[in-house]
Order: sequence, then C-alpha cells, then structure tokens
Amino acid sequence: MKIALQAVLWILIVFFSYKIYDSINGPINFNETKNERYADVISRLKEIRKAQIAHKDVKGFYANNFDSLVKFIDNGIFTLIQKRDSSYLEYDKIYRIDMLKEVVVVDTLGFIPVKDSLFRDYDYSQLSKVPVAGIDAEFSIKADVINKNDYRVPVFEVKVDKNIILFDQNKDLLKQENETVSVDGVNGPAIILGSLVDVSENGNWPSVFDAPKN
Repeated sequence: MKIALQAVLWILIVFFSYKIYDSINGPINFNETKNERYADVISRLKEIRKAQIAHKDVKGFYANNFDSLVKFIDNGIFTLIQKRDSSYLEYDKIYRIDMLKEVVVVDTLGFIPVKDSLFRDYDYSQLSKVPVAGIDAEFSIKADVINKNDYRVPVFEVKVDKNIILFDQNKDLLKQENETVSVDGVNGPAIILGSLVDVSENGNWPSVFDAPKN
C-alpha cells in the first residue's frame, strides 16, 4: 500500500508540475508563434498594398480580386514622367502688355513594366495566399468607390481572421487574442489592410511590425 501510494503521489506531482509549467510557458510560446506568423502575414499584406497602390495609380481604382491584381502586375506599365517649372510671355488684352505666365511642363521620359519596377525579385503570383505553414488559405479582398465630402473615392480592404493564422494554437489563448484591445497589439479578430468605409491604405497593426527585420 505504501509503495502504491508513493507511486500515485509521484504521478500527481508530475501531473501538477506539467500543469504549472504549461500555464507559464503556454502563453510565452503562443506569443512567440503569434508574433512570427503576424510578421509574415503583415509582410505579405504590405506587398499587396504596393500592388494595389500601383493599380490605382495606373487605372484610377483598386483591384477587386487577386486574379485582376496579378494580371495587372503581369501586364501593367508605369509611365515615367518629369515635371518642371516653365514660363512664357503672353499678351494681355486688358493691360495691353506682355505678361509672364508660369506653367508646369510634364515630360514623358519612358515606360517600365510594373513587375520589373516593384516585383523584380518577388513571387507575386502568391499574393493571395496566407503565408502560414500547414494551411491553404487566402486573404479576403474587396474594393469599392465611396462618397467622401462629395467626392467619389476608391477604397479597398484585404483581411484574414486570426483564427486562420493561429489555427493550431491554444483555443483559450486564441479567444483572448481575438478580444485584444491594446495600443501595441493587433486589435480585433482579424488583421486588416485598408478600409471600405474610410480612405486608408494603412493596416490595423502596431508600428512594431513596420520596423525593419534584423
């Protein structure tokens, strides 16, 4: 009986030791995994933003799906221009003298493919994919034109749920992360770039994710 009791006690000691260890290291490991995956996802979102800004500069609006965005990168052309100030004399009928007129002259210098300018060493065909190992998921992408101060303005939004990014992590810690409200965290249940209700090309992540990688 004494030996059996000792064995049970040892099992309980090991069990509770593991629980204490897990309660301390679980959140640490969760945060390490979270930050690594968030950094990869945000890096991909920045490439999407680059492509969307180029799309709007050339076409006047944002792409509403990734097929259109990738096709634009494949075939899109930037026009290289140079602006310079100039002036000339023009006869003024009211004052009956030559008046100096100042203008801005736009010179076309040439053309360059979008893919060579922005994505020379980047596999932009994978822009839609969420860069997390173990899943086959895509970002949600939408574009629209909204009314702001009596102007029609193009907007876009790209997002992915945290549940997808952290699909294999502790569910209780994931629930807490989805409810995050913090100045140094990614607030809400998704990582979002842009907005469909405001004119924005920013993401909802803190500035720490914009710092250069070591």
